[in-house]
Formats: sequence, C-alpha cells, structure tokens
Amino acid sequence: MVSARRKAVELLYKGLCTVKVWQEVEDPITHATGHKEVTLFTDQKCKLSYEKQTSTTPTGGPVVIAQTTKLFIAPELDIPAGSKIIVTQHGKTVEYTRSGEPAIYTDHQEIMLEAFERYA
Repeated sequence: MVSARRKAVELLYKGLCTVKVWQEVEDPITHATGHKEVTLFTDQKCKLSYEKQTSTTPTGGPVVIAQTTKLFIAPELDIPAGSKIIVTQHGKTVEYTRSGEPAIYTDHQEIMLEAFERYA
C-alpha cells in the first residue's frame, strides 16, 4: 500500500525516465560474451531538480557557476552505479549518468546526476 506522503511526493513528478546499464551478455547462438546496453526500467515517473552554485575566487577572478542535478524517483528501484538515465521532462530529453550512492528514503530516493558522456 502506498502511503499518503508518497502519493504527495509523486504528484511532483513531471518526468519519465529510462534506466540502462552496460553489461556482459552472452549471444544465444555463438555463446560468445560481449558487452551490450541493457534496459532495466522504462517510463518510470520521476522529477529532476536543479540547483545552481556560484563561487568567486579570492583574487577577484571570474565567477564560477556550476549546476547540480538531482533525480527523485521511487525508492524500490535498484539503480546500479554507472547507469545511463535518460529523462524526459517538460518536453526536453537529456541523458545522465549516476554519480554517487542514492539517498533512499521511505517515500522516494534521490540520485545526483551528471551529464552522460560515456560508460565508465
């Protein structure tokens, strides 16, 4: 049974995501093992949250602006380190990679993301 608090959190979810991993797969015909992108989850409700951080240098140099991206998603999904997470929110689709361990709470989990460049 889903709690009222979880339902409230999920009302904030405005996006959908797909989670993919790069893993060893055996070819059923040749029995050769190779690596392949495998989809773990599709169309999972989620929400991206952005936070801009600014810093200045002590010498008065240019301001450095960085942005952190956090994914809010259901707590029962096991998303391995290094997964590719493709999020569509507000009509925009972006590929991310998971960075760090998720913070798992009763009603959701939070995963810090970075823009996807390639599998590790």
